[in-house]
Amino acid sequence: MSLADLTDINWEDIPFEHVNEHMKRRIVSGERMMVAQIHLKDGFLVPLHSHDNEQITQIFSGRMRFWFGAGKEVEKEFGPGDIVVIPANLPHEALMIGDVVEMDMWAPPRQDWLDKSDDYLRG
Repeated sequence: MSLADLTDINWEDIPFEHVNEHMKRRIVSGERMMVAQIHLKDGFLVPLHSHDNEQITQIFSGRMRFWFGAGKEVEKEFGPGDIVVIPANLPHEALMIGDVVEMDMWAPPRQDWLDKSDDYLRG
């Protein structure tokens, strides 16, 4: 890496990708990590899924109710200011309570989001 690889971006310069009628996002990806600014509508359910990526979620507005584990053994609710660290390969599901604005970060980047093969969100 060199100074030529330095990237300077403003969120407002990135157009939203409309994933479905309840979700839109902006994505910035580097070589080893990725960040997404995500807007989700009240009542939207992100289905139970897992991935090889470590995930950190920060909630700015609204609330998110998460279920963790293959059998959804653990339920937790998070709101503005809360940060959730989700280990790689841990199944999780999330319900939006109110309109939600949040930021997700992954390492390594989510290839399924970059190549738009994230069918669990688009279906």
